[in-house]
Amino acid sequence: MEFKLKELGHEEFAYQLEEEGKTVGEITWTQLADVMVIEHTFVAEEKRNHGLAKKLLDQAAVYAREHDYKIEPVCSYVVVAFDRYKDYDDVKI
Repeated sequence: MEFKLKELGHEEFAYQLEEEGKTVGEITWTQLADVMVIEHTFVAEEKRNHGLAKKLLDQAAVYAREHDYKIEPVCSYVVVAFDRYKDYDDVKI
């Protein structure tokens, strides 16, 4: 499973997972200085309930750690994941 970092536009980025030319998973954020404001997580219906959303968030957290960024969760999935898992305590705002 290879997530690709994409620049979507002015300070907007995403990690995407594509299969057969179709995006089946994506996590998007706006970069504000040293803060990643994660706004959206998408998983295609046929890929749901297999941990893909968490893997996308894990990848975003690795990116945050590599760049010494913090994450501000706006996406409802990320808000819940931040409450549920201690894995992200080091990147929380």
